[in-house]
Amino acid sequence: MTDTNDERRPAGELEAAVMSALWAADGPLTPGQVQADLARGLARTTVTTILARLFEKGIVGRERQGRGFAYFPVQDAPGLTARRMHTELDRDHDRESVLARFVDQLAPEDEQLLRQLLEGGDT
Repeated sequence: MTDTNDERRPAGELEAAVMSALWAADGPLTPGQVQADLARGLARTTVTTILARLFEKGIVGRERQGRGFAYFPVQDAPGLTARRMHTELDRDHDRESVLARFVDQLAPEDEQLLRQLLEGGDT
């Protein structure tokens, strides 16, 4: 039986928190430094696992620091969002329909911004 206070976090919540810590840093961070920045009571092994998974996904890079690694973001937040959008688009074989529905659901100001970007104009 599970306790209601012991519910699992939504998927990606910890990864997002770790990425926020890395983006806010002046340089690469060790798992211990990320753990301290998060102040959520997470075990260092949990933070290390999250960082290793982000590395395997190509979202963070790492460099040797002592016997372990220090991690850094490979892209900024908008770049990561764009990468996720490409990943979702690549999962569907009917790209035209997906893109058409995406554009249909844009707010008018976002549609105008997209048009300007596609035409090569300044925003």
